[in-house]
Amino acid sequence: QVQLVESGGGLVQAGGSLRLSCAASGRTFSSYAMAWFRQAPGKEREFVAAITWRGGSTYYADSVQGRFTISRDNAKNTVSLTMNSLKPEDTAVYFCADKIAPGVLTTWYDYWGQGTQVTVSS
Repeated sequence: QVQLVESGGGLVQAGGSLRLSCAASGRTFSSYAMAWFRQAPGKEREFVAAITWRGGSTYYADSVQGRFTISRDNAKNTVSLTMNSLKPEDTAVYFCADKIAPGVLTTWYDYWGQGTQVTVSS
């Protein structure tokens, strides 16, 4: 089992920045990748960004490319999401997720955190 705990959400004005963190514990040595997803009210959960644990390869949704950066600290088993130039449409609950098996980075994640709220005011 892998446990994930997000932190760092909050309220920020448009154009501002936030940094989310996800602390992973448990059988993390067997994980392939970590990712961030988000879900806005009335919408489906969507992929935001992902990073592989070993090679550090990253992948971003088009909507956040160039504004968000995902990073990892293997020693601390944490993954962070630095969000710059935030827009009101970035408002959502952000979830981190863990993927055990290699494969497509945008889907099929095995473990999920509880989520952290990000609100961007206009």
